Amino acid sequence: LGTAGLIVMDKSTDIIYAIARLSHFYMHESCGQCTPCREGSAWIAKVIRRVEAGQGSSKDLDMLFDITDNMKGKTVCVFSDATAAPVESFITKFRSEFEAKISVQSVAVGGGKVLSSTQSLPTVS
Repeated sequence: LGTAGLIVMDKSTDIIYAIARLSHFYMHESCGQCTPCREGSAWIAKVIRRVEAGQGSSKDLDMLFDITDNMKGKTVCVFSDATAAPVESFITKFRSEFEAKISVQSVAVGGGKVLSSTQSLPTVS
């Protein structure tokens, strides 16, 4: 969890869903006093939700590392560091799952065309 906490999951766990829920928790629990934590935790949750919804791109993974880098060690308390650490860990250890989610969606949408974050997915009947 970034705070010496431990989460045990089996192989059936949707890793992207797990980090989306965790990042939402950290966003909700941020006191909002420090800008890097307040804004960073909200951006992390937004970008991960976009990836989870199948609208992400490989650039989003790099953006998440940039956001977390701007959070660590730059706040009054270590909550910002605790928010950043699991995101970095999940992407580092499970990057292939993130990339698979991104590539599966891009192939399903347009034969390899990646949607921008402002485009919406077509509805499936």
